[in-house]
Amino acid sequence: MDSLKRSQIKSIVGSENGGAQFVGQRVLVGGWVKSFHVKPKKEVAVDSGGTDVAPRDLKCAEALFLKIPLLRCIVKILNLGGNPVGEKLEAVMQKKMEGIAYLRINDGSCVNHLQIVLDSDLYPLEQVTAIGTSVLLEGVIEQAQTEGKYIIELKVDKVLHVGPVNPIKYPLSKSRLSLEAIRVHPHFRARTTTVASVMRIRSILTYAVHKFFQENDFHHVTMPVITTTRSQDHQTAFHITQLLSSSNHEKTQVDGVTLEGIQAAIKEKTKRIEELKRSDSNKEAVFTAEQDLKAANELAQKLENEEKKMKKVVEVDYSKDYFGCEAHLSVDPGLHLESYACALGAVYLLGPVFQPVEQQLSKNLAEMWVVNAEQVFAELECAMTCAEDCLKSLSNSIMTGCPDDIKFLSTRFDNKCMNRIHAVLSEGPLPRVSYTEAVEALQKVSDYPFATKVEWGITLSEEHRRYLADELHKRPIIVYNYPKEVKPFYSRLNDDNKTVSAFDIILPKVGTVVCGIQKEERNYMISSRIKEVGLKEEQFDWYLDLRRHGTVKHAGFQINFDQLVMFLTGFGDIRDVVPFPRTKNEAKC
Repeated sequence: MDSLKRSQIKSIVGSENGGAQFVGQRVLVGGWVKSFHVKPKKEVAVDSGGTDVAPRDLKCAEALFLKIPLLRCIVKILNLGGNPVGEKLEAVMQKKMEGIAYLRINDGSCVNHLQIVLDSDLYPLEQVTAIGTSVLLEGVIEQAQTEGKYIIELKVDKVLHVGPVNPIKYPLSKSRLSLEAIRVHPHFRARTTTVASVMRIRSILTYAVHKFFQENDFHHVTMPVITTTRSQDHQTAFHITQLLSSSNHEKTQVDGVTLEGIQAAIKEKTKRIEELKRSDSNKEAVFTAEQDLKAANELAQKLENEEKKMKKVVEVDYSKDYFGCEAHLSVDPGLHLESYACALGAVYLLGPVFQPVEQQLSKNLAEMWVVNAEQVFAELECAMTCAEDCLKSLSNSIMTGCPDDIKFLSTRFDNKCMNRIHAVLSEGPLPRVSYTEAVEALQKVSDYPFATKVEWGITLSEEHRRYLADELHKRPIIVYNYPKEVKPFYSRLNDDNKTVSAFDIILPKVGTVVCGIQKEERNYMISSRIKEVGLKEEQFDWYLDLRRHGTVKHAGFQINFDQLVMFLTGFGDIRDVVPFPRTKNEAKC
């Protein structure tokens, strides 16, 4: 007889009637135990020889062991030293767990769990009643025997696989862990209902990206992660080199004391002096402490001087490096994407970008995923329309592709996230305001004290952008025609010689998620801009070739994929919507 194909739990419980139509059918399912309870039958204890023994007392303890497997591990620890209580509890544990186990399992295909009914006569319950245990089971779907959350349940008659866990060491044994708590276990956190929902949303979004661009005649291309072209300051890129110099990492020391160590000591000594003065200590104690601090400061100054002497400019011969020249991880694939747009007409990509991030780690990562699109014979208006259509299409894909996940997250974390999504999908185009109009509107605000003064020419801060979207318009907006100083050199200069053809789509709560630019197609103009911002023209010789040979107007945009997931899910920390977040001092796994 042919073996059954494993069914996804989503295909069983994901229907409107909760899977009632599958009653009577035989299925094979697998997953991980999320929760359970056991209803004891008449208990018959068995000793090591297999003979019946008299039932023991401690009925409450027995019930606890049935419900909380973690206690079994704790009892084993207590019993290591011959503790009498531990011995008695251990004796209870040796009994065969008899009863009916009701397991709730999930295979990651949906939010909802499938309830499993397993008799102890079929399989030892103590081996499956622990959160995180993996199981592969076969049985018949039945109507749930008790009214409640579950409409159906699977009565198991075959146990094909059990992957046990150690409740003491398994980090998800506790229920309702905080996002911060599971963040330190990135290899396990996808097993939580919350993170699994986020990952399904990312999956639907990824598919929706390809679907949108393919249906609009864009070609998918891949761009290099390793590049030799730098459009930003070299300090903001991850360099790739095999020319490692240990001398650059040596710490200046005097008598085994480092500058960092003495600076930390100075802070402690200063704090100590302040405490002595507040406690009205005698003058001699204060004087001694001050002299000690003075000596520490002198040593620190000596170390700083020595460090300055050791620091010298070292010319690195990159011709001896792996690539024969200076290389780094890509900060923006847009420049390379232009070259293929100028051959295929309309192109897009979905891939990672890398940038050392020192601040706002809840909003930015060292490795982030972006969507880039570029099309020729296009100007700023075309790029804005395409970006808006793409944003609406992606938002709609979530509402139609994983409504249960969005509903779950909105209930658990942010009950306004669905309202923000509907604001994107509302009829009519998004409001479009020029940078100048946005500045004028912010300057009229009198009831909100901005940390940064609003004046024409500044880079709009996060609070400026958030105020525009959250308070003034209360929906996503498009701001366009920025001052040339705040946008990249390749942005097309407008006729006023002050602004460039660039735009941002600003979303409530998260800020700017989409950035778009009409590229400068005039060779003389972009050459002038390269010199103006102080970049080396020879580094962009290949890029200027696109203007020298068959130049054409073209425009595109970039969507910060990770921040879009933040917006759609309502999360406040970008580290919680990425499988393996990379930030400063954090790159586990």
